[in-house]
Amino acid sequence: MKAVRRTRSLPGLLLAVLALVALTLGAPRATAATGVSTIADALRQSPVYVDPAAAGQLSTADADTLARQIKNADKPLLIAVLPAGYPTQDLFTNLRTATGVTGLYAVRLGDRFDARADSAVLPRTAVRNLVTSVQGEDTKAQLTDFTDRALANMGGKAPASWGGGSTGGSGVSSTALITIGAVVVAGGAGAYALVRRNRRRHEEEQRAALDRLRVVVDEDITAFGEELDRLDFHPAEPGADDAMRADYERALNAYDQAKSAMSDARRPEDVRVVTQALEDGRFSLAQLAARREGRPLPERRPPCFFDPRHGPSVTDAAWTPPGGAPREVPVCAADATRLADGRDPVVREVDTEYGRRPYWDAGPAYGPWAGGYFGGGILPGLLLGTALGGWMSAPAYAADYGTGYGDFGGYDTGGYQGGDVSGADFDPGDFGDFGGGGDFGGGGGDSGDFGGGF
Repeated sequence: MKAVRRTRSLPGLLLAVLALVALTLGAPRATAATGVSTIADALRQSPVYVDPAAAGQLSTADADTLARQIKNADKPLLIAVLPAGYPTQDLFTNLRTATGVTGLYAVRLGDRFDARADSAVLPRTAVRNLVTSVQGEDTKAQLTDFTDRALANMGGKAPASWGGGSTGGSGVSSTALITIGAVVVAGGAGAYALVRRNRRRHEEEQRAALDRLRVVVDEDITAFGEELDRLDFHPAEPGADDAMRADYERALNAYDQAKSAMSDARRPEDVRVVTQALEDGRFSLAQLAARREGRPLPERRPPCFFDPRHGPSVTDAAWTPPGGAPREVPVCAADATRLADGRDPVVREVDTEYGRRPYWDAGPAYGPWAGGYFGGGILPGLLLGTALGGWMSAPAYAADYGTGYGDFGGYDTGGYQGGDVSGADFDPGDFGDFGGGGDFGGGGGDSGDFGGGF
């Protein structure tokens, strides 16, 4: 009977041994799944990673949906869903270093959410606003809303390594990894050639856009130089005081800055600093003219909407573009009179493949040009219903000409664009610790304006 009992207990003993072996083999995988290196490896293959310990927060189907949306948008947005209690110290910095991808990183950790980005992809203020806008939502709603809003505002291209595969939410078998590796090796040369060809085409398009834009910007610089000559101001002339000389010096410096910046421009978004300098210079000239004539100093206003070469605006006037809605635009005195008399304003027109057109119908490259003159804050209302306004609100605009209405390019990226693999070569100030440095919740600085961070 004892032998019979031992024989009957053998299957149970075997199951117990197998279970023990499975636990032993599985333990290292579970540990590795929580490591930053493992998360980084997964994110280099797909934009969404769901840790096995956080699988209840976001289903595989929902993770796949987010990943497809990000890939289709061709943007470097990387999302990690991690379990509550995951160590947060230097998490973003370490994850960015291990991943090596220039991009926007979002982390859902338990019921907490935060994000960081390279400034080449999205300014820090924009990241804060996006994070704040989705606080308090459940995981699926929060990540969906954040993804929708981020893709519409961020710049850059998706990393080439996202060309295929599924999300890293539930682990991949070693056989699948070997198979994927073999395919990557076999197709590596072709993929590399494709990436280089796409990059060359993109660079050629950027150069062509800048060449078209350069003509207009050079006209602006020339017009400002002629204004300086007509002014005929001499710092030592009778009646000149220190305030006048300071105005004149600022105008001269703006002229030199504009010429230098245009000479160094390599992309359409680089002209923003040029037109910004010209706008500053024209305001300095307006102040100088008022001082010389004994008039009250002008208030700081944007330039004339119809042609910034007209100088600072003096009032706002109602204007309706063809097929658009009426809006208030800043205008110079001459255009204000024309509009009041029922006449057309004198509009800045530029050459296009369809002939001379107003700058707001000439192409997306004029977004940075307009952004330097008018700043991001007032442009949405000014350009509503125009072709340029439509281009600038499209997600594709940010990748080529800036990051939408809030900002118009000009970031110092160190040569790396969104999606590029820069490794550890990035500005740690863009990332940092959770709750530290006044970035999000609990820190110093302006963190009180943007609560809800880690």
